[in-house]
Amino acid sequence: MWNGKKKAVTFSFDDGVRQDIRVIRILDKYGLKGTFNLNSAKFGTKNPYEPYGKTVEREVIEPWEVKEIYKDHEVAAHTLGHFNLTVLPDSCVIWQVEEDRKNLERLTGKEVRCMAYPCGGVNNDERVSKVIKDNTAIKFARTITSTYAFDIQKNLLRFDPTLHFGDERSFELAEKFVALKADVPKLFYIWGHSYELDATDGAWERFEEFCKFISGKTDIFYGTNGEVLLNEKV
Repeated sequence: MWNGKKKAVTFSFDDGVRQDIRVIRILDKYGLKGTFNLNSAKFGTKNPYEPYGKTVEREVIEPWEVKEIYKDHEVAAHTLGHFNLTVLPDSCVIWQVEEDRKNLERLTGKEVRCMAYPCGGVNNDERVSKVIKDNTAIKFARTITSTYAFDIQKNLLRFDPTLHFGDERSFELAEKFVALKADVPKLFYIWGHSYELDATDGAWERFEEFCKFISGKTDIFYGTNGEVLLNEKV
């Protein structure tokens, strides 16, 4: 399925913050690929994040930086303004998704066919996915619901990831996936926000350790969301 391989690994990061640059350096170091979901109406904004009483900077990159920063990875939509689409009427869902997608295509010079639903909690439903399917050029959309599994799901417009990179089961599942002898396609899908790695001591080191462990396996294909699920190239 993937250059003759039955297993694939893909990463997905939301919000287009400056910490993505450091994540990309780590991914590149280990030959891994990521998809970065951006809100084009929020470029250049700052919104500090305060988990556990610690202030984490969330500075969204500038539009003129997009093409260079993500040149070897995939840029995907995340809506214009990071609104929960389930509370918006159909017309607003279309506007938020399509205008974001078009803006990102102009910035990158590449087709944008993937996205991630913004906001935590219940951020997607059947109505929204149908509106996106029927009225936009998006072919793949990721939720935030962990499956803790490696099966390829049929519904690409409400696609659940394996887990968040900070999940306590990440290394356990990585070991399971590496050891897996697959006779049908299997996917390990990891997602998160790069700024979260600033929130906890040692998180960057653990993330790099995870990337090092999962990388370099001859029976695994490492690709972006589009490459893995839509057979698209970066």
